[in-house]
Amino acid sequence: MTAVPLAPSLEEEVAPATAEFYRRALRTLNGAGIPFLVGGAFSHACHTGIRRSTKDLDLFIRRADWDRIAGLMARQGWRTELAYPHWLGKVHAGEDFIDLIFNSGNGLTPVDEAWFTGNGSAQVLGEPVRVANIEDAILSKAFIMERERYDGADIAHLLQAQAERLDWPGLLARFGPHWRVLLAHLVLFGYVYPGERHRVPSWVLAELLQRAAAENAAPAPTDPHVCAGTLLSRQQYLFDVQQLGYVDGRLTTASTMTPEDVRRWTAAIEAPTPDALPAPPQSADGPDLDPLAAGA
Repeated sequence: MTAVPLAPSLEEEVAPATAEFYRRALRTLNGAGIPFLVGGAFSHACHTGIRRSTKDLDLFIRRADWDRIAGLMARQGWRTELAYPHWLGKVHAGEDFIDLIFNSGNGLTPVDEAWFTGNGSAQVLGEPVRVANIEDAILSKAFIMERERYDGADIAHLLQAQAERLDWPGLLARFGPHWRVLLAHLVLFGYVYPGERHRVPSWVLAELLQRAAAENAAPAPTDPHVCAGTLLSRQQYLFDVQQLGYVDGRLTTASTMTPEDVRRWTAAIEAPTPDALPAPPQSADGPDLDPLAAGA
């Protein structure tokens, strides 16, 4: 495993009982030999040195390992739930919990074998772990643009701390057809840190700007009625898909989400339980569209 320069453990930012729960869970997974990666605030501290209190522990896992992990955690006396089958399971110990993440909330970034390549090692709460790669951290945060939460500052800090260590070709490949989202964050990085714009390789910006220019010069898409905004915020573009008739970007080939996934995820905006679920947003019954290819 690649060595990563690490910040100290976040043990001081976590209550002792909560830290012990996390520690036991990490020890259980290590003992069973199940691959997992530490993400969230713990990973962010490792990569940036920014220490902040956290309400949970984020672990990235493969979807295929969920049932086995849930069984192991249940045998420890903890409650498990597959909270959102398209991306997230949880382990509860009283009011404390661990998020087991195998995709993104928008269904764009399933955790696959590539996530477990070249990871740095760390000691988190005294347990040896592997940490999610910087590139995957950027990918998973780039699409979080809710009214109540925006992870752009996390991305700016990751770039500020680690720009020279990034696998830039790999980062572009990870974003694939969603490269405009990456371009937006890189432009903002140059605004936030005007004296450090040079740390983003010039060829990266040149490549992305060239793509944007080529798309702008191309003929208009034949069916532009897609709203990819739902890939950035589950709430702020509901008007577009529910009232204006746009095709929901999550219900195109860009995402792994199903209409039922969208219904459950939308219901969770207002209610923590699936009671009294609202009507599902308009689905993509028409052409199987990729919102980025459609000019979103």
